[in-house]
This record gives sequence, C-alpha cells and structure tokens, in this order.
Amino acid sequence: TQTTCFFKDDAEKVLRSGIEIKEHRIEFTTDAMEQKVISICISPLEDGRGGFHGVVIVIRDMTAIVEQGHMKQRSSFHRMIGVSPVMQTVYTMIENVGKVDSAVLITGESGTGKELATEALHLESHRKNRPLVKVDCTAIPENLLESELFGHKKGSFTGADQDRMGRILQADGGTLFLDEIGDISSMMQLRLLRFLQEKTFYPVGRDSSIQVDVRIIAATNVNLREKVQEGKFREDLYFRLRVIDIILPPLRERTGDIPLLTNNFIQHYAQQMGKPISGISYQAMELLSQYQWPGNVRELQHVIERSCVLSTGSTIAKDQLPQEILHQQSYQPVPQTPAFHQGAGIHAPPPPSFNNNFQKNSLESRIIAALQKSGGNKAKAARLLSIDRSTLYRKLKELNIDLSTFDL
Repeated sequence: TQTTCFFKDDAEKVLRSGIEIKEHRIEFTTDAMEQKVISICISPLEDGRGGFHGVVIVIRDMTAIVEQGHMKQRSSFHRMIGVSPVMQTVYTMIENVGKVDSAVLITGESGTGKELATEALHLESHRKNRPLVKVDCTAIPENLLESELFGHKKGSFTGADQDRMGRILQADGGTLFLDEIGDISSMMQLRLLRFLQEKTFYPVGRDSSIQVDVRIIAATNVNLREKVQEGKFREDLYFRLRVIDIILPPLRERTGDIPLLTNNFIQHYAQQMGKPISGISYQAMELLSQYQWPGNVRELQHVIERSCVLSTGSTIAKDQLPQEILHQQSYQPVPQTPAFHQGAGIHAPPPPSFNNNFQKNSLESRIIAALQKSGGNKAKAARLLSIDRSTLYRKLKELNIDLSTFDL
C-alpha cells in the first residue's frame, strides 16, 4: 500500500509539472517478509501537441544480491563457525565493513567470538598483509598502558632504560585491536580520543609527534552506552570508536549452531589428543542444546575439551559432561540496555531473564507480534526476531504460549 502511494504521488507530480523523475528509491517488505529496494523512474508521455497522455513508469529491483546467501549458506567464515541466520548476517556485515577503514566497535558477551570477528575484519581488508596488533586493555596495568600503546623515550620515567616502540606504531599500515576498551581510565580515554582525531601521537617523554596509518577495531563486553550515561566513558570517544557497530549474539540465541560447533571441537581435540573420538551421543547433544551457556562459545569449547579428555571410547556420553549441564543449573543473564543504533550495526535481540515478569511479558508480546506479522508462519517469525526456529519453538513451550488462542 505504501509503495502504491509513492507511485500515485510521483505520477501526479510528473503529470502536473511535465518533469521527469529520474530515480526514486523505495524500501519495502514483500509478502514473504523479504526486505527489498526498488528504483522508480517516471517520465511524461507526450501526445505530440504539448499535452500529456499519461506517464511511463520504469521499475528496477535495486536490492543487493542477498539471495545468494539463501542458496549458499556458509557454515564458517574464516575462524568463525555457525550456520544460523544471525551468523549469516554477521558474515555479510564483516565482508562489507572489512573493505573500508572506518572504526568498528564489536560488542557482545564474554566468549561470543569478538577476537575472531576482528581477525575476519582484518583479513577482509586491504590491510590483510600488514600487522594485526592486539591489545588487551585489562591485562596491562593502568600505569603501563600509556607506554604500551604509545611507546616511550629512554629515560622518560624510572625503568625506561631504552626507547620502546608502542603498539600503535607496531600496527602502522595495519589494524590495532583494543580489547575490553570499556575499562580504560579517563586519562587514557582522552589520549586515545586525540589520537583518533589527529592520527598522530606523542610517545611518552618525546616532544615531536609521530603520524601513523592505522585502522582501529575496539571490543567490549560491557554496555558502553550505559557507561556514557553514567559519566564513566567519554561520549565523544564512544562515537569515534563506534562508527560501525557489530553486536555478536550469545550462544543461547543461536542454539541451532551448537551441533556444528560441537562436532568441530570434537574433531579438533580428538586429533590433538590422538583419540579415536568421532561423535557425541544424542542424549549428550540434547543436554548441550538445552543449556543456557553463560560463557557462550568459549564455554562450549572448554566443555568439549574436558569431555574429550575424559572419553575412553569413540563417542562422548552425557556422563562426561560437567555437573552444571547434567543438572541444567539455570542461568539468568544480566539484562543489558541495547547500544545506540545508527543504521550500520547488527544487533541481536536482548537476552531475556525469566525471573523478571515484565521482561517475560515483553518477550511474549514480541513473539506474538512477530507471529501475527508473519501470519502464523514460524520460520518467518523467527527471522523477524533474529533467532533460530528451534529457539522460537523452545520459547513458545517455556512461556506456555497457546497459538490457538490468538487470531493468527
């Protein structure tokens, strides 16, 4: 209906003015819930005597060829693994963002693969043959972080017995990855902001500046937007770092990837340990799929490593899984306020905590709204919610949503 309205308005404008509309791009959603962009060109149809018979409308599909993603689903991308719809979107985003030098902020819970996403971004860029320098901002003492990043001149402070090249200079021509950026001090935030603005910096104890060509990728598992509101993180630095944001989904929101990840880890550790392990039992896999994974993919990797150590046969059995998985101790994720949206990011839905009735009702209403919008089609509803279909079925069961009571 909205698209038809554009047609009508544009056609009337051309009939009134006699001036061609060369291109009018319109976004819309098809009945199959696919996002499309079409280009409309409308020209007046002259009658040869200065009048108009009507208009000629030419419509072109300008949608990027994303259909190939449906035809060729990727089960991995560089060192990232997953076949779920949300991971296909992450892969495409990294491909597109990798080609430009804009700063990227990667957010997500601990263990979701922020470092792997950084490696993929670097390998997709024109800087792939230059250094990728990684800095864990929490692993370096605060009093040494400035020298570690910017370098120092001999004698600039006690213990500086020689000149030191900082990590920024090491990354010249390549990529600098700043992990756990949300935990740096206000002084370091200011120094980093100045570097991002000017692309120059002063090593500690040196009077002349150094200019470098470095792409910055930052990552955090805390809510930087919340820290900005609390006055604990500079807003200007936040926007400098977050030109483009990629939010990695927690494993509990992409449970369809668990079998693929599990088998990949089994193959890796079986080969590493020299054991004849070739698979996992159905019962053990069911337990893995039902678990909430507070530590995400990293926790799953450690669980499989442990199981491979304990396994004495060709199959990992449920008895070789940790107690918290065997007894399904419930995990309630800490609710996080979604980060700013600026059109260029990928955002997984906020993780629900079912201890909170409001959040439970909110999730229930989102699910019902998606099902109503999709006409009861669960596959389409899952895509609208950015979750796997298996996750949707599980949530319907957990929330006791009876679809027969709704007008779908």
